[in-house]
Amino acid sequence: MRNTAIGLAGADAAFSDVLRLTFYVTRGAPEKIGDFMAGVEAVAAEIGLPIPLPPASLIGVGHLFEPDVLVEVETTALLA
Repeated sequence: MRNTAIGLAGADAAFSDVLRLTFYVTRGAPEKIGDFMAGVEAVAAEIGLPIPLPPASLIGVGHLFEPDVLVEVETTALLA
């Protein structure tokens, strides 16, 4: 999420401009969702992420491009 904040800032945007988040996770399981969301919420104030989150999806995948990456975030923002 910190990297997402950096990417948004590079486009002169912030989480207040975000319309939707899509999380792609490997090794996901329903019992891990609470811990995952706790991690997101732990950095929310630091990076300006509103709670409750913008609309979001959590999608389990077999693997991501980089083998050591466990989570990828796709962010859709609208800049006026």
